[in-house]
Amino acid sequence: MEYIKKDLGSYNLHLIKTNQFKTITVRIAFRSPVVKDKITLRNVLCDMFLQSSGKYPSKRELTIAAQELYAADIETHNSRLGNYNNLDVYLTVLHDKYTEEGNFKSALQFLNEIVFHPDVCNQKFSSEKLEIVKSTMRSNLSSLKEDGASYSLLRLFEVMDKTRVSSYRMVGYLEDLDKVTPETLYQYYQKMIHSDMVDVFVIGDIDFKEMTEMIRQFIPIKTVKRQKIPYLLDDVRPRVKRMFEKEKIDTSQSKLAIGCRCYKLSSYERNYVLTLYNIILGGSGDSKLFKEVREKNSLCYVINSVPNKLDLLVLIRAGIDKENYSKTLELIDKQLQSMRKGNFSDDEIKVAKEYFCTALDEVMDNPNRILDNYYMMELLGTDDLEEKRHKIMGVSKADIIKVAKKIKMDTVFLLEGDSHEEN
Repeated sequence: MEYIKKDLGSYNLHLIKTNQFKTITVRIAFRSPVVKDKITLRNVLCDMFLQSSGKYPSKRELTIAAQELYAADIETHNSRLGNYNNLDVYLTVLHDKYTEEGNFKSALQFLNEIVFHPDVCNQKFSSEKLEIVKSTMRSNLSSLKEDGASYSLLRLFEVMDKTRVSSYRMVGYLEDLDKVTPETLYQYYQKMIHSDMVDVFVIGDIDFKEMTEMIRQFIPIKTVKRQKIPYLLDDVRPRVKRMFEKEKIDTSQSKLAIGCRCYKLSSYERNYVLTLYNIILGGSGDSKLFKEVREKNSLCYVINSVPNKLDLLVLIRAGIDKENYSKTLELIDKQLQSMRKGNFSDDEIKVAKEYFCTALDEVMDNPNRILDNYYMMELLGTDDLEEKRHKIMGVSKADIIKVAKKIKMDTVFLLEGDSHEEN
């Protein structure tokens, strides 16, 4: 695998050459600092790209055009990365040697039509298409509680600190959705195209020079931008007294969400030691939380933990009966204390390292995950896969204990069900 990065002035072009895949994947990554009242607009725009374009004025025509390009796939995603809002547009298409000469170039033209020539007339997006998108989004926003696991996490973030960017609902807000008009959406689109920082990634069996020329032609972004704020959220000292919050929901199963703050971690601790700490605590089927809370004591249907490195958090989630709330919380706290005391073996560390290295191997099997890795290298200065493998093997038990002492339970949120069922 060969990688080069080119500064094209208005954006960085990242080219990864590999013959591992039959496809070529292109990712245009737009990013700007998160602004709460613009999140919904950005979500609407993300979906509008897939409804129509100037050349293809209906979703049906877009679909037919993609099929004619040997089933080219276009996807869009809107998400938060630390302090930034990322809007990604992906194109995946079979390499010309599996289709016909010029098919990839035609697919790039198709991508260009969707992103840079949207369905706009008189500086307004199509009212008809906008109503389709808004109707779907309105339905999704009105049914947030139906996915208890996601909703409990969303509420946890709001309870922890409603002024912090991590508390913003990246799915959007109903009150902001009602304000979106064809005119305001077009104004926001123009701002994004001309103001967002942009990185473009291409992975496949490509020629660097030829690909650079095609990208210049079909991704005509001209404005030069610079990073405004850091990606990593500010360090916040954990509460001296934990915060507890409950909300009732009409369902059989309760959802427990716990936010643990990670305070004063070094870059090495955040990227490597925290990873192993989490795998041992609750990040695998062999974890302490899974064995002690679920298997040994049968207190939950599911339990796990995940590190949120840019927000400096470890999140613990469990599906429980409400009668088991206090006992589950007690056992989780016991496992956090156990980690601080170093009550885990060298064998557990070894298994965690193997688990991490297996995950690194799996990255290489998926072009989008490879692109994600290079994106993090670009934005956050993280290491490449081989360096990650080398550094993770150097993490010691003392390192993990040191990090464990910097992790404190801060906020507990229970989405409380009204009834219970047998495990």
